[in-house]
Amino acid sequence: MSTWKIAGVQLDVAFADVAENLRRIAEKARSAAEAGADLIVFPECALSGYCFASLDEARQASVPLDGAAMHDLRKLCRSLNRHIIVGLLEADGERVHNSVICLGPDGIVSRYRKIHLPYLGVDRFTTPGNRLEVFELKGIKIGMNICYDCAFPEASRVLMLRGADVIILPTNWPTTSGRTPDVIPYSRALENNVYFAAINRVGTERGFTFVGRSRIVDPRGNDLATAIHDHEETIFATIDPEFARQKRIVNVPGEHEIDRLLDRRPDSYQELSKPFPIDARTH
Repeated sequence: MSTWKIAGVQLDVAFADVAENLRRIAEKARSAAEAGADLIVFPECALSGYCFASLDEARQASVPLDGAAMHDLRKLCRSLNRHIIVGLLEADGERVHNSVICLGPDGIVSRYRKIHLPYLGVDRFTTPGNRLEVFELKGIKIGMNICYDCAFPEASRVLMLRGADVIILPTNWPTTSGRTPDVIPYSRALENNVYFAAINRVGTERGFTFVGRSRIVDPRGNDLATAIHDHEETIFATIDPEFARQKRIVNVPGEHEIDRLLDRRPDSYQELSKPFPIDARTH
């Protein structure tokens, strides 16, 4: 496959109701598949909700990867012959991870556990991940981050260096996120010359309202699809991996040429690999 049609589902999530969220996901996935989407992306914590007040409460809405909820999602993927990316709280013994899973007709393709955890909602109680990976679906290479990860450009850069053509960012941006939905997708796409799909949720949980404003951006920082409001919508865009792989950009031959990959100077970035001193932090 030379191109891939992506759908981003800006979803209202039912708090702590996995069964209801599975129903909503199936309904939206069927509609997106009927519209020709090959890959259907849902927000962060789409199976569970986000605003949990304790680890014990979060555990009750978390799901194991070998449990009934994953079985239902695999069955959905098989019935649609499509791939789905969905956010969830992953049960892992006594721990809970804020995870995103890519599933297809043959089961789980990739799992990513959120690395950067804000002091907010369920992330106050989850265990961080420690691995960034890129996986391939029919010729298109995909990297996944979750919400706050996008505030750290190193995460997207690593995915680009590992070959990602598109970075998928399921997110739960509330009103307190400020300009993040309007700035970050363009920045991460443009600086890495990759497609960037930021798929947010809508609705209100325990006093937090989620702003929507999902968007899919091309490697030059142009909008391909947007949902600039705070209600449910599914957006669509076509991904061409060859466009993302053209890191050398010739604006004026012989006069204005840049290379997003080869123009890097890693020898000058050594501070990035050093931990920030505790006594220099503000809290």
